[in-house]
Amino acid sequence: MYRSAQTRSKSAKLKIIGQPHVHARGQSQSSDDLNWQRICVGSIMTLPAFDYLAPQTLEEALSVLEKHGDAARPIAGGQSLMPVLAFRLACPALLVDLRHLRHLRHIDIGPDGTTLGAMTRWRDIETDPGLAKAHPLLVAAVRHVAHYQIRNRGTVGGSLAHADPAAELPGIAVACDAELTLASVDGTRTISAADFFVGTLTTSLRSGELIVGIRFPRWPETRRWGFREFARRQGDFALAGVGLHFDLASDGRVVAAHIGAFGAVQFPRRLTAAEDALNGKFIDDGTIAAAAAATRDTVDPPDDFHGSARYRRALIGTLVERALHDAVERPPAC
Repeated sequence: MYRSAQTRSKSAKLKIIGQPHVHARGQSQSSDDLNWQRICVGSIMTLPAFDYLAPQTLEEALSVLEKHGDAARPIAGGQSLMPVLAFRLACPALLVDLRHLRHLRHIDIGPDGTTLGAMTRWRDIETDPGLAKAHPLLVAAVRHVAHYQIRNRGTVGGSLAHADPAAELPGIAVACDAELTLASVDGTRTISAADFFVGTLTTSLRSGELIVGIRFPRWPETRRWGFREFARRQGDFALAGVGLHFDLASDGRVVAAHIGAFGAVQFPRRLTAAEDALNGKFIDDGTIAAAAAATRDTVDPPDDFHGSARYRRALIGTLVERALHDAVERPPAC
């Protein structure tokens, strides 16, 4: 086990408990002590003190999470959790590092859909040659996630568990009827993305549970799709975003319209009124305008210093309109 210790040099240290030269929390160490790893976290804020474990197996990780309950927090890429710790929005007594659970880093494409392991990173999705055809909407959304460096570290499971309302993956998961697999010492259970997200930064994860994967249903080759988001700067969290897809019946009418919203909503959700404005209709400028109007009439955006509710409401209506035009103009499976 590792244990962190805050120091007056504005850094945090990690110590291996059980190795030679074990010292008490906060005791100073020589710079050449190989049992310590210095982690600089900036000149203003340091991380809170915590104990640290890196289990070798999923079973061990689940056992630790069950034993420590809400006092423990799993960490994968750390791109969401580390800022939360730095701002003291969470102060877990124990961090459970999942870096050894390499079997959870996988992308499986089959006839029934696409499954991503929880430790799959954004860059894995961006660069997978099969996903561009198996799920182009997912790939397009992931390319908008933060910056290149963060996409090299951030994971699927971490984003889903953090449940930031402005994050891309939760919105796409809801829009595409994805299902999450959750594991605990009692076994596994499956839950729809629509039921998993219940509020801002709030999910249906139970104490001791861990996300181990997410499955997206099969993507028809003729499906039409669009993705749009708006942020003040590239890589910033979206003020509003939308991922959508629909199919066309033999007579050209829209069927199975799915529109997922994020950023301009309290948590990711489907825009059912906008979907109803599309289903059974021929898609043209009038139909698209009706879907955009239904969006503006039914969303209830947050109101904060990043943007007023009125602004976000108008913005997401515009993004729905543009994403639908993209879907019409883009050839299928592109």
